[in-house]
Amino acid sequence: MSHAERWSVSWDGPDGRLDAREPTRAEVEAAAASLSAWYNETHNRSMMTNDAELDPHDVIEHFDGVWEEGGRNFLLYAEGRLMGDADLRHLDAATRTAEFAIMIGERNVQGRGFGTRFALMLHALAFEALHLECIYVSIIPANRGSLRLFEKLGYQPDNSPAARAYVDEPDDVTLSFARADFLCLHGAAVRELRIAPRSADGNYS
Repeated sequence: MSHAERWSVSWDGPDGRLDAREPTRAEVEAAAASLSAWYNETHNRSMMTNDAELDPHDVIEHFDGVWEEGGRNFLLYAEGRLMGDADLRHLDAATRTAEFAIMIGERNVQGRGFGTRFALMLHALAFEALHLECIYVSIIPANRGSLRLFEKLGYQPDNSPAARAYVDEPDDVTLSFARADFLCLHGAAVRELRIAPRSADGNYS
């Protein structure tokens, strides 16, 4: 999976414009304080099983680490307002698979469909631009919001060795979504999206 370019996907819908983009270092630095506050918020922290307080520098290091390991981080915006982040990690060029995670940061906008829409956008990018064939998620049983999000999107339970390789704890729930199934369910929505590469400075190429 080449890192020669970063990607962005946008969607103009009834609630305005949504953007998910692979950020430049400057964009990560600008978002780091908000992201660290959201990661450390009590509910979010418990759903992510985050054991450590993360300051803005930790956030920047996390984004750098995912990128350096071949993964792809995204910042999420609604009408220009930062909403959260997501990532595709453990990208495997041989099997064309990855693990996905997403966070809508502010508690007062969680449960309003933003997570599902951003996830759809990023799955379209993953399957269409990055040419992945299957994406996995691993979720703690208590995180009912994430389970609803992924089930609504079209994920199916998956207890195969490939899926279980992503668990942190034995009782984690694992699901997967294949490219063909995603396009069958969401092909019409995908055609409304704008998926475009970004140049090294963050502009569109």
